[in-house]
Amino acid sequence: MDGRLNGTQPKESEVVSKQEPTTREEQLQEATDKLASVGWSLPYDNDSALTSDDPFVQRIDAEIRRDVGVSLDELLNPAKVVNLERDLVKLRLELEENNLNVNEEMRQIILNKISRKERDLNIERRSVFRGWLKNVFLGQAVLSLVLSWFMVSNPSILFGGFDWYQALQLEMPIKVLGFWWWWLFIVPSLRSRRPGGSEKQALDIAFLATPAISILSPVLTKDPQLIWLANFAVVAASYAYAFLLTNDEDTNADDSKQSPVLKFIYKSLDFGTGRERGARK
Repeated sequence: MDGRLNGTQPKESEVVSKQEPTTREEQLQEATDKLASVGWSLPYDNDSALTSDDPFVQRIDAEIRRDVGVSLDELLNPAKVVNLERDLVKLRLELEENNLNVNEEMRQIILNKISRKERDLNIERRSVFRGWLKNVFLGQAVLSLVLSWFMVSNPSILFGGFDWYQALQLEMPIKVLGFWWWWLFIVPSLRSRRPGGSEKQALDIAFLATPAISILSPVLTKDPQLIWLANFAVVAASYAYAFLLTNDEDTNADDSKQSPVLKFIYKSLDFGTGRERGARK
């Protein structure tokens, strides 16, 4: 029977225990709304990878354009910037929740974490992927191209003056390494420049095709020069396909029609290049 009917009143502790969860939820929601009103809103699924279409990433991109004068893609480590921004949002929400508990020690720990994250973020936001660095990667690719040809054709030009080369007779292993340089150094150096559109598609194809050529070609020929030329032909064909048979609009439009397997492969290739910006540590 209700306490008001039998003349008794519910205990004060019972009232508090019933109302406190609702009050705390309202207070926490109010704190979350305040953070969201100044732009500190979490993405819908804060454990998933974020792409350039996500509003959370678009806000970060707009802020960097305003403060630094470049886009998010032009930073040295875009994924780290997004991760730091997301971690800061979580820490600020955690701080607001802790304020409700009035735990000063925990509050100070969270503030220290926020301070470190903000310091790291400030450094990363100003670390721009400069044009000279792209030229360094391009030069590395050209140098690797020349050296790898000498390795498959006449390694003694590069290594003949070393006693260890003559003593160990490493000519064939060096020649094999020479045609593997397409996958190990040449194509990765070109991809490190973070090209977009058709060139990116060409290098994605080349990065998948060159190891297959290097593995399967020895079944048909044992000549390292022919295998090197086969890798060269595959890379050239990848560029021809991407630039002549497709365009940037087709590349973006077809992305939604790709099979889940292809999407996974291309996202894996993009790891660290900035496209899948929400990749966790």
